[in-house]
Amino acid sequence: MINNQIGFIGLGNVGAKLVKNLSKSKNKIFLFDINKKTYRKFNKSDFNFCKNLKDLTLKCNIIITCLPSPIAVGNVLNKIIPHITKNHLWIEMSTTDYKQMIFLSNLVEKKNGNVIEAPITGGEHRAKSGNISILVSGKKKYFKKSFSILSLMGHNILYCGKIGNASILKVLTNYLASLHLLGIGEALSLAKHHKIDLSLTQKAIKISSGNSFVNETETKVILSGSYDVGFTMDLVNKDLNLFKNLLKKEKTITKLFNIVQKTFNNGLKKYGKRSFSTSIVKLYEENNKINLRSKKFPKKLIDTNPKQKGVEVI
Repeated sequence: MINNQIGFIGLGNVGAKLVKNLSKSKNKIFLFDINKKTYRKFNKSDFNFCKNLKDLTLKCNIIITCLPSPIAVGNVLNKIIPHITKNHLWIEMSTTDYKQMIFLSNLVEKKNGNVIEAPITGGEHRAKSGNISILVSGKKKYFKKSFSILSLMGHNILYCGKIGNASILKVLTNYLASLHLLGIGEALSLAKHHKIDLSLTQKAIKISSGNSFVNETETKVILSGSYDVGFTMDLVNKDLNLFKNLLKKEKTITKLFNIVQKTFNNGLKKYGKRSFSTSIVKLYEENNKINLRSKKFPKKLIDTNPKQKGVEVI
């Protein structure tokens, strides 16, 4: 899909980076965020700023949302649905509730609009480079039609079937990332207790069966002491509540989840909702009266790889 009128709603840390990659095309980009200060991040000559959601919807045939919570997604959709027509494609890129996603997609389709959900995963640094991964659900024909747009923003793009699947999978992967983060905190603390160099520890984990995305990325900013992963404690707890909702539906109880949620609830109360998610490791540092530091680790995560071509993962 080229030469589209694309409206992008939600210009937070991740959304702003996705938009800047979108602008590297012949598409005309319209922006809206409830916080107008976010517009300062953008060159006025490259983007068009909308006064309200109705204005954006009427001007665009592609509407992308990247919002912080299911409540925000619902509020936005309630305002744009009255103006949706058969010419619109809504691409939802937030981490949201799958039942709400199904409900809202049905409302859009009743207006003859088209829908795909496309939550992203892989970290803020990869959103900036355009190498983030995208999970996509919806009718295959709309996935194919939107692939060129998704390819501007991401690298590995996986088609996941019906609406709702991508949202469920995104919540599962975020839960695993939170679980791995607690494991890293324990492992690093134990290495420190045994007087093993933490840089050596990180490398040993990286080449071992215990490696994870968290170790390859978030461990670095823990060891540098910045904790700056671009993802905050309130978002972790929101995602854990979405995971809990999945457990309720299936009447499933997991001891691991209860431990993870309790720990992150404690972290939220202790360090604040806008503290970085990696700050949870401070609980281990404080309880063990240690600091998990090592030299030559970055203060911020940067994807040094050039933009990779968007590919469908088969």
